[in-house]
Amino acid sequence: MKVAVVGSTGMVGQVMLKVLEERNFPVTELIPVASERSIGKKVKYKQEEYTIVSINDAIAAKPDIAIFSAGGSTSLEFAPKFAEAGVTVIDNSSAWRMDPDKKLVVPEINAGVLTAEDKIIANPNCSTIQLVMVLGPLNKKYDLKRVIVSTYQSVTGTGKAAVDQLNSEIKGDDTIAKVYPYQIFKNALPHCDVFGDDDYTKEEIKLMKEPKKILGDDTFNLTATAVRVPVQGGHSESVNIEFENEFDLDEVRKILSETPGVIVIDDVKNNKYPMPLYSEGKDEVFVGRIRRDLSQPKTLNLWIVADNLRKGAATNAVQIAEYLVANNLV
Repeated sequence: MKVAVVGSTGMVGQVMLKVLEERNFPVTELIPVASERSIGKKVKYKQEEYTIVSINDAIAAKPDIAIFSAGGSTSLEFAPKFAEAGVTVIDNSSAWRMDPDKKLVVPEINAGVLTAEDKIIANPNCSTIQLVMVLGPLNKKYDLKRVIVSTYQSVTGTGKAAVDQLNSEIKGDDTIAKVYPYQIFKNALPHCDVFGDDDYTKEEIKLMKEPKKILGDDTFNLTATAVRVPVQGGHSESVNIEFENEFDLDEVRKILSETPGVIVIDDVKNNKYPMPLYSEGKDEVFVGRIRRDLSQPKTLNLWIVADNLRKGAATNAVQIAEYLVANNLV
């Protein structure tokens, strides 16, 4: 199994290499790809060093799978070139997510839609992935009517420069170039990605559109507010879910606890609930604070946390690759 990792020096790319190694993905030849300034440098994988090559050299090498985390413009330009060479691309950018001809996949929820003909597969937005891991099983049982989600997103979702900004501000150093329009330390910015003409950010629009595609269901309504917080590992979400059908709280907990990849931490009497500190470095999605909305019927409140670099990006992409291999689709 020849695997290319495009964007291998970036924050997500580095985690992809780590996850491939941890999960013992059957890589027989690794092809690390990065920008021109990184060509010839080395990356480490399984105690060995691999030389970074150009993206065109990677296409010529004809890997079986290419996992992309190099930005939308790179994906738009080069993913089709890999696909034309017979390579299956798993793309972590937003470039192909809402393309009607491309599958948008969270393996535990909808891997069954994949076929051998799918040569460009989209990895969802990090906040979307952890959300649908909870919405998926509950929608099957109770039928979603409306979802309201507010996110509390880690600076790692923006990248290394954002982490550097936070750490510099913690130290009192105000000289570093700012990624955000304001300081992030001791602050919360209701501003993830860029604003559109409708005054929603791109992040919020992704959260509003992607779950419907993944669940194959556009009959429910969804609205979102995305907030950046001074946390370095893990996104959190406060979610209000109105169902068409009545639910039982114990049954909700049972459904979620039996969902692969979901861990329920919901013991408020002993102050046990999901937090980013618990999720960092883990592949599971954590859910807690499960309770009825006292203001209206058939409505549930809960809190979801996951490591945005792992399940929210790298791990989900590798899980897609694992499914392809296990089902002889590559």
